[in-house]
Amino acid sequence: MTRIAQTSKARHRGAVLVEMVLVTPILLFVMLATAEVTRAFIDHNTLTKAVRNGVRYLAANAYQGTTGLVVVSAGLAAETRNLVVYGNTAGAGTPVLVGLTTADVTVTNVGSNNVEVVASRPISGMIGPVLRTFYGGPDINLVHNLQATVTMRAL
Repeated sequence: MTRIAQTSKARHRGAVLVEMVLVTPILLFVMLATAEVTRAFIDHNTLTKAVRNGVRYLAANAYQGTTGLVVVSAGLAAETRNLVVYGNTAGAGTPVLVGLTTADVTVTNVGSNNVEVVASRPISGMIGPVLRTFYGGPDINLVHNLQATVTMRAL
């Protein structure tokens, strides 16, 4: 009787090992995908907040006196780009997002007393190289472009 019980336990141990081997890659992929989507979501929110702050600054300073004209000078555009990228108009410090530069930010006067700030930044995924180890092919290109556009009426 004990011999039958021992072989049954050994079979169950083997079944558990097989199940673990089959399920572990799927669980790892789900964990990495969740981390990747979370990182992209946080980066997009940070970029949108920076662009919103930049367009508020631009809208407050682009209106020229009592003439009713909206003028986006080169200096004001540079200060707005610095505010979006660095969080200050001087352009000092570290960028709010790694890899974001002032060249990624576009400041325009779109007419009808409106100004617009657009920032775009490519992000690459960490899942592509990890998946390559499982199927043995080339890296999967997971580069996506985060873009934030905010238009506001000049004050």
